[in-house]
Amino acid sequence: MSSRIIFGLKAFVFILALLPALLLLVGILNDDLGANPVEALVRQSGDWALRFLLLTLSISPLRRLTGQAYWMRLRRMLGLYTFFYATLHVSLYIGLEKFFYWNEIFEDIIKRPFITVGLLTFLLLLPLALTSTQKMIKRLGKNWLRLHRLIYLISITAVLHFYMLVKADTQEPWIYILILFVLLAFRWQQWRKYLGSKR
Repeated sequence: MSSRIIFGLKAFVFILALLPALLLLVGILNDDLGANPVEALVRQSGDWALRFLLLTLSISPLRRLTGQAYWMRLRRMLGLYTFFYATLHVSLYIGLEKFFYWNEIFEDIIKRPFITVGLLTFLLLLPLALTSTQKMIKRLGKNWLRLHRLIYLISITAVLHFYMLVKADTQEPWIYILILFVLLAFRWQQWRKYLGSKR
């Protein structure tokens, strides 16, 4: 695939990935976020962070299944969008839901396990975003790969955070759990093949 087509694909994905944030903004401007707009903003930004996280994890399987390496050109962008929506999610919770009342936020972290798991997920995601540049990849060398394997732990805690958040209908969290299970099973199969080839 030519560099021009890859550039066009990346530009298309970039714009497409920005649409959820733009739709949230339109919802705010049109007062179209339901009876509790703050809750809707926090919830939807978190949903999109989880979706982009799973999309990021799906890139390696897509490359292997299709035999097309250009999928890997999208992985860093999708990972950064994951961090963008996760940061938006956390910022909206702190700024709009809690109005920067740090005592209440700390109480939530201690007393509400899904908040604790969510904060842990964000803190684990932070070093991955900070080391996503080519300069950091070269500086860290093999340690970069070791660090970025945290994505698997992050994906588990992110899905767990969502599952713990939902109080009644758990159908949607189970869909994400199933998707994550398939992605991790695929990755585990690849690891087994790699380890087997080293014997």
